[in-house]
Amino acid sequence: MGDHFEKGQHTLLNEGEENEMEIFGYRTQGCRKTLCLAGSIFSFGILPLVFYWRPAWHVWANCVPCSLQEADVVLLRTTDEFQTYSRKKVMWIHLSSLNSELGVTPDHPVITDEEYIINRAIRKPDLKVRCIKVQKIRYVWNNLEGQFQKIGCLEDWLSSAKIHLKFGSGLTKEEQEIRRLICGPNTIDVEITPIWKLLVKEVLNPFYIFQLFSVCLWFSEDYKEYAFAIIIMSIMSIALTVYDLREQSVKLHRLVESHNSITVSVCRRKAGVQELESRFLVPGDLLVLTGNKVQMPCDAILIDGSCVVDEGMLTGESIPVTKTPLPKTESSEPWKTQSEADYKRHVLFCGTEIIQAKGACSGTVKAVVLQTGFNTAKGDLVRSILYPKPMNFKLYRDAIMFLLCLVGTATIGMIYTLCVYVLSGEPPEEVVKKVLDVITIAVPPALPAALTTGIIYAQRRLKKRGIFCISPQRINVCGQINLVCFDKTGTLTRDGLDLWGVVPCDRSGFQEIHSFASGRSLPWGPLCAAMASCHSLILLDGTIQGDPVDLKMFEATTWEMAVSGEDFHITGVPAHAMVVKPCKTASQVPVEGIAILHQFPFSSALQRMTVIAQEMGGDRLAFMKGAPERVASFCQPETVPTSFVSELQSYTTQGFRVIALAYKKLEMDHHSTALTRDKVESDLIFLGLLILENQLKDETKPVLEELISARIRTVMVTGDNLQTAITVARKSGMVSENQKVILIEANETTGSSSASITWKLVEEKKQISYRNKDNYINIREDVSDNDREGGYHFALSGKSFQVISQHFSSLLPKILINGTIFARMSPGQKSSLVEEFQKLDYFVGMCGDGANDCGALKMAHVGISLSEQEASVASPFTSKTPNIEEGRAALVTSFCMFKYMALYSMIQYVGVLLLYWETNSLSNYQFLFQDLAITTLIGITMNLNGAYPKLVPFRPAGRLISPPLLLSVIFNILLSLAMHIVGFILVQRQPWYSMEMHSVCTLQNENISKLIISPTAPEKIGSNGVFASFENTTIWFLGTINCIIVALIFSKGKPFRQPIYTNYIFVLVLVLQLSVCLFILFADIPELYRRLDLLCTPVLWRVYIIIMLSSNFIVSLVVEEAIIENRALWMTFKRCFGYQSKSQYRIWQRALANDPSWPLLNKISYSDMPGCGRGVSYSNPVFESNEEQL
Repeated sequence: MGDHFEKGQHTLLNEGEENEMEIFGYRTQGCRKTLCLAGSIFSFGILPLVFYWRPAWHVWANCVPCSLQEADVVLLRTTDEFQTYSRKKVMWIHLSSLNSELGVTPDHPVITDEEYIINRAIRKPDLKVRCIKVQKIRYVWNNLEGQFQKIGCLEDWLSSAKIHLKFGSGLTKEEQEIRRLICGPNTIDVEITPIWKLLVKEVLNPFYIFQLFSVCLWFSEDYKEYAFAIIIMSIMSIALTVYDLREQSVKLHRLVESHNSITVSVCRRKAGVQELESRFLVPGDLLVLTGNKVQMPCDAILIDGSCVVDEGMLTGESIPVTKTPLPKTESSEPWKTQSEADYKRHVLFCGTEIIQAKGACSGTVKAVVLQTGFNTAKGDLVRSILYPKPMNFKLYRDAIMFLLCLVGTATIGMIYTLCVYVLSGEPPEEVVKKVLDVITIAVPPALPAALTTGIIYAQRRLKKRGIFCISPQRINVCGQINLVCFDKTGTLTRDGLDLWGVVPCDRSGFQEIHSFASGRSLPWGPLCAAMASCHSLILLDGTIQGDPVDLKMFEATTWEMAVSGEDFHITGVPAHAMVVKPCKTASQVPVEGIAILHQFPFSSALQRMTVIAQEMGGDRLAFMKGAPERVASFCQPETVPTSFVSELQSYTTQGFRVIALAYKKLEMDHHSTALTRDKVESDLIFLGLLILENQLKDETKPVLEELISARIRTVMVTGDNLQTAITVARKSGMVSENQKVILIEANETTGSSSASITWKLVEEKKQISYRNKDNYINIREDVSDNDREGGYHFALSGKSFQVISQHFSSLLPKILINGTIFARMSPGQKSSLVEEFQKLDYFVGMCGDGANDCGALKMAHVGISLSEQEASVASPFTSKTPNIEEGRAALVTSFCMFKYMALYSMIQYVGVLLLYWETNSLSNYQFLFQDLAITTLIGITMNLNGAYPKLVPFRPAGRLISPPLLLSVIFNILLSLAMHIVGFILVQRQPWYSMEMHSVCTLQNENISKLIISPTAPEKIGSNGVFASFENTTIWFLGTINCIIVALIFSKGKPFRQPIYTNYIFVLVLVLQLSVCLFILFADIPELYRRLDLLCTPVLWRVYIIIMLSSNFIVSLVVEEAIIENRALWMTFKRCFGYQSKSQYRIWQRALANDPSWPLLNKISYSDMPGCGRGVSYSNPVFESNEEQL
């Protein structure tokens, strides 16, 4: 089509987002449509089938390009490397019906206000809206900006003040109705796809169309038996696929079904609160939330009151999360960016459950609908399952090339057949049949079915190990993984944290650690009050629920929790406030309890949480808890002990998780909700450190050791403290004892100074310490040359990663090559990191368990979720341990199957073409025996080999078109060709070949001679037109037994699969097949020979056949073992010819190995220095790998 477009014909949809697409405008032309209709009729339906496979061709044939404003059809093309096309019709929404119902005219104030996209989309005066629907999302034509824009959500530019002002008292009836018509219903509709639709879609697969062609051809040649066998196999395959798809469809439908039928209370302007079905909700509606255990039917911004929500469905972590109302600030900034905290703490997400809703002064909890339908968080999750990210694995592209090579070979055979049969004067219909036959011989119709069985077997073996896979194609990709990212908490370490102790401090510094193991309770004081009240725990049905860390901390105080009743009267404390009280056994506690008035909840971005609490009969206090470095920065410097750095260092280097606590007294004259977070979180008094123990899982070390020994890189990506992450990396074996860790710190541009990076070596000896404000890690200043030579790993925080990505993009790949520890990483940064690794041509596996891993799990080539929550449905695998060996085995199995099916088709192809020279062929029963009794059974059983239990330090070939594999296939084809030609020529040279005797069997078998035809004067047997001859007999035996030999040679065992002898069924099948073939060869049974159209030959000739086959077997086996599978030999070839891997990470590794100045140590790099700027030095498609591994 080229890249020259008419003005306004081409633009981007969802620019900068994950689902970005190009959109092109087209207008249907009558004469073109008529021509296409005629073409469809005259091509007997082939043209519509081609259009079905290629939507772009359909548009180009029926339409002419035009501007998007005039288009009635749009063509969409994804901007990733797949460039997938899809066609959509432009639809019209008519608002004229509202005129009669509500009196909405073109000059109605609701329509004329063009501040919002909805109003800009309405075409006046006819009140119509143009729209398209792409992947369940509706886009409307913005008449003012001249582009399609997403509808069904509030605009991003809205400020907090605007949301409160415009939507704080609800929408009018007219606004609701207009929005309802344009945005569509608030439903996540996953229809159960009808079986006939799934059936048609599956049957129209090009592979099944080819099978249909093959079957029709076989029926015309009276080759009914194999045709029926292929029909039965295809029906079973289609039935299984349709059943699986239907099951998935039903499962997904049930997952979202309940969401669409929830009754909600909506506040309408001037009309008060009314009950409404959730499907009628529109963005901007004001929800009134009452009661507990309520499912959210949409995404909404909380504007009044607070809520405790269970977000397990979306995040995989069933921990109650506190949501706070969006503050009314006068800033005109967009509401998402106006606070430094994560905007998500104000958002109630669709699909989550409201455990508790607490009203503020007004008594009601109100939220403004932010997004509806598939625009919501749950809708997005469902769309990621309905439209998964396509996978560009080279095996599948190579498979297409491989099949095209077979088609090319078939074309040569067809020309040869045409010449031979036309010159011999055969009737035209016979010539056409023989020519078409060649395609079905050269391109085996059973190939995809045979490949699928390998993946099904692998999936079944994984299921037995408790690993569930929703994307079976990814099993093969597992075989290519060379880097695995692990989350720390819950993945490498155990889920629960144990409270080890608390280190109090006063003006003189840190005091002695208070251990909870002794059973002594913590003495009363601000530290005890902080532990009892600074948390987000809630009381639900009499049990305390919340974050495990909060729970451990609160339990250590032995205090109790209650909710204040209506009779609770303390100044400034609302009824139904959370109250914590000392237990009856606690002595010397001067207060009756502490009421928690207000929370500023914890967020990963802020790394802290704060509460405002009121001592009963005492002071009003603010308590803060969070990451030590963050908490210390909010405290009065004189209250932070001078030994803070070394104290923190001593615990984090032992792998403890450390949390700091601080507090201050507040004035009583302010209402707690009126205080801003900035005011509360200043001039605090440092209280001490809370020490929590997080132990490694038992299986962590062995799994990491196995991965490292298999040369699979392991990387830690965590939200925890950097020093704790380094310690866990050392303890788990991710960083070995003799390897150094280099800390990278990057700082943003500030004032006159540009962005900078400092490189420091992390010191392991605990006695030396230097003050380092940001990370509190001991740094060693002196660096010996030995340190440079030994292995090293980079460790950096999420903040540094962000700065490096923005200001030092040319250094990023260098850092990633040795980057092992990434701490304090936000969910978005985790996804970015996985993508950056993929750009370096790594095949990335991601193993995680919680909220912050969902994006990275989806982004990775292979995502393994250890969570069983619904959020993990977006991850291809759900498991307890990553299973890479099964992927390698499946990949090797796929290659074996490809090689075998190619060889089988080529053996048959060579044999048939030789017989065509004599205008002869194999009979139907001979074909049937080879196709069904030999190949089909081998195809089913060859894949049963399990994975080898130990990972080896190299991966299987990632490409079908790699030199060893190609050489193996070509060599075996040439060997078979040579053997067939030798047999074909030798049989004609035998003294008994030209005898008048039609059979050279012994006298007792003379009675079959009447049925045997002389090769010199052939006659047709029956009506099937197949000729029996000595050439036919020889070629058939050579080809049939060769198929068994090839299966034995190609069935790989170690190092990726279990040895062949462990696959008992396969070995038994081969032994039976060989026995039957030898029995037919040496048994002179007239009836059997007549059925199979074979001629009797002297015993000596049969021995010659065995000798030829044995020679073939020995040569093939020797070449396969000594050359093809000899990895050392191929590595020598690579070195001799100077071949080097083209993978980006290999190129960088080689460059860095030759760079004496790398890694930089005790230096500072600035973004304006040469070589450190923004010049992006690498750019590769995400799902590509140019590496040809052996």
